[in-house]
Amino acid sequence: MRARADLAARDGTVRALGRLGAARLRAPALACLALGLALPARSQAPAAGPAPLVVHYVERRIERPTPLNNEPPVPADEGLRGADLGLRDGNATGRFLGLAFTLKPVVVEPGADIRAALAAASAEAARERHGSGAPRFLVVNAPAEDVLALADAPELAESVFLNIGAPDVRLRDRDCRARLLHVLPSRDMLADALVQLLAFKRWTRILLVAGPKPEDALYAEALRRSARKFGARIVAESTFDAHGADLRDSALREFALVTRGPEHDVVAVADEAGEFGANLVHNTASPRPVVGTQGLSPAAWGRPVEAWAAVQLQGRFAKLAGRPMGPVDWAGWMAVHAVTEAAAQLRSTDAEAVRRLLLSDKFEVGGFKGRALSFRPWNGQLRQPVFVLWPGAVVAAAPVEGFLHRRTELDTIGLDQPESACRAFGGPR
Repeated sequence: MRARADLAARDGTVRALGRLGAARLRAPALACLALGLALPARSQAPAAGPAPLVVHYVERRIERPTPLNNEPPVPADEGLRGADLGLRDGNATGRFLGLAFTLKPVVVEPGADIRAALAAASAEAARERHGSGAPRFLVVNAPAEDVLALADAPELAESVFLNIGAPDVRLRDRDCRARLLHVLPSRDMLADALVQLLAFKRWTRILLVAGPKPEDALYAEALRRSARKFGARIVAESTFDAHGADLRDSALREFALVTRGPEHDVVAVADEAGEFGANLVHNTASPRPVVGTQGLSPAAWGRPVEAWAAVQLQGRFAKLAGRPMGPVDWAGWMAVHAVTEAAAQLRSTDAEAVRRLLLSDKFEVGGFKGRALSFRPWNGQLRQPVFVLWPGAVVAAAPVEGFLHRRTELDTIGLDQPESACRAFGGPR
């Protein structure tokens, strides 16, 4: 795959202006463009012209623990606001091409039937457009079991799913589905990005501390695989359960106990729920960096990301949502952006044509990450750089210098084709 600069001209309104040519732009057109960016995201559709292409957004609310240390909670609109911005950008481009897009969100509470909620919303959308048929493009922000339930639903057999909320490796491996694309990086991609940086710095002796939850065990296993893959070593492991502990008073003593062990370069933490990882920083037995889910962390996106014109995306999102853009927000934006970009490349909102392009090996899309992005033909995972950052700055973007691949360095992070047990895609597309 050829690498391309991921400039702002590949995204949003600047790309639309480039297509038209600066000589054809006049003040009224620019004024309309500016007005369009200020309109509510879900109401942007021209009064006349072809029917808009509908993108459904499906989310399962998740119960989360109360944050420690007065940290801000996970935003209630995480993911959805990113999808809203993707719609705005898509319609800003689309109005110059005679295209329009609509977002139909469905948010269900814990324990609710996600398929039934989607069916009701789909029926309403069909009545609104005086047509029928199942949703064709679904952005799914939900746990793995919900993702599989939707992907296996007979009534959605022709739908394309874009996963933005489930990092589970199994969805890219034995439990993959042919029409299931993954925008969010998997846990193994995150772990590979982190361990590449550790190997580059020669911080290869890792002391691992994991929480008690199943998600923590999955993250810890991803770190073990990455360590084997890139020549690092887990020198010792321990577990920590924050239940019943008041870490504001006991962190200095308790973490000194769980981080004692053989000589090591870093302490890696697997605490996806954020129950104790932040308190581990500066409370280790030896003066070592904390990496993993807290401390120096791998992520698809973060507030410090500014290179490759990302500051423009950050600014647009902050203006829309009133907060910084997180990894799931970026994935929501990217999922809707991928659909609208495919339509823009075709200059058509024909759902079947857009579906074919999305699922083909010809499709490439910009994502403010410095290069063209594409979906892996063997398991549907979006190839993308992964940032390694702490709250103040980006330390590196993986693939890290020196890690090479015969196809593209992006395939050095995550499951490569020989490593994946996914057979649903039937080989390279």
